[in-house]
Amino acid sequence: MTDHLESSIFGEHDEHRDLGSEHDHLLGGGGAGSTASAGAAESAERHGGRRPSRRSRRSDRPRRSKPSIWRRLVVIVLALAVVGGGAAVAFVVLRPMVEGLLESNDYPGPGEGEVMVTVAAGSGGSTIADLLVKDGVVKTSKAFNEAAAADDKASGIQPGVYRLKEQMKASEALDMLVDPANRIITRVVIPEGLWASEIYAKLSQQTGIPVAKYVAAAKNGAALGLPSSAKGNVEGYLFPASYEFNPTSSATDQLAQMVAQSTKRLAALGITPAKMERVVILASLVEGEAKTQADRGKVARVVENRLARDTPLGFDSTVNYIFKKRGVPTQAMLNSNSPYNTRKVKGLPPGPIANPGEKAIKAAAAPPPGDWFWFTTVNLCTGETKFAVSAADNAKNVAQFKAWFKATGGKC
Repeated sequence: MTDHLESSIFGEHDEHRDLGSEHDHLLGGGGAGSTASAGAAESAERHGGRRPSRRSRRSDRPRRSKPSIWRRLVVIVLALAVVGGGAAVAFVVLRPMVEGLLESNDYPGPGEGEVMVTVAAGSGGSTIADLLVKDGVVKTSKAFNEAAAADDKASGIQPGVYRLKEQMKASEALDMLVDPANRIITRVVIPEGLWASEIYAKLSQQTGIPVAKYVAAAKNGAALGLPSSAKGNVEGYLFPASYEFNPTSSATDQLAQMVAQSTKRLAALGITPAKMERVVILASLVEGEAKTQADRGKVARVVENRLARDTPLGFDSTVNYIFKKRGVPTQAMLNSNSPYNTRKVKGLPPGPIANPGEKAIKAAAAPPPGDWFWFTTVNLCTGETKFAVSAADNAKNVAQFKAWFKATGGKC
């Protein structure tokens, strides 16, 4: 092998020339033949008249010199370099692949520190996996997806904010996400019929955000998504329901969420933005006056009947709204010149007087047919309300209320 390497690296070897000379000597021809014959006779004489053997003829040829030891060493070193270099390249290229096969795609856990992870509504498993990798919770998306595929509860992950750790084992991170108790949320229940000021106070109590922040947020109707017919007034559009707010949500975020619920339900009833304000005003009156579900539609019909006859509504709820005071209004309150005083002013009040729920909105959108023109709550404790078509029947109902009030002082 060394001889071949020598030949390939250092050029042609002298052996080729020696073979050529021997070939010429054996074949002979021309003037050269006499010289060969003389040489042969002379050689035969030396060997006792015998023809010299092939071995003796070889020994008569001039010997080629062997490569020096340094030349051989250079060849060997170069050969090793070729082989060794290939191995080095293979090591550099293959090492990451081998390490990738041997390295775990998951952290051992249990993790450390604290990471607040926000899962948005509608997030799928792959989206959540990528989010956890981005936030440093799990090592790879593959590890989390494999853990989720093995757990049927993974599909029940709720949107919200979760307090997790850095470098968690994927299955342990999944266990925390599927447990609703680990969600960091603020729950607030808003009942029907509250004024906006009452809602701000309730929100502030639960979230810790100052009431002033809600008052300021309410002034930006466009940011809250109010319909143009509301003219920037949020009253009436803070839909009563149970809400869950993230700890990072602002006063504007929360009010906008409530407004969205209100306009969503109005739109579902086929009410266009231009007509939403009138429906909400009427619904707020229903919410303020009706004491039972059965009465809601009748109250809405009374409003429409009195508007049709150009008669003042005469509702105590509108007077109470002026002074933000509940109960039976005093005579001084009834004498108010506010446009909200429906005892004096005909037509609907300028704006909603409360934040109505879905049942009141439906009643206002489609009141049942009827000739009722009056209604009187004869017992404020039970909410019993009587409706009348004639003035005489209404007078009887009013007398019944006065008797109850005299007996109880208006207290339950």
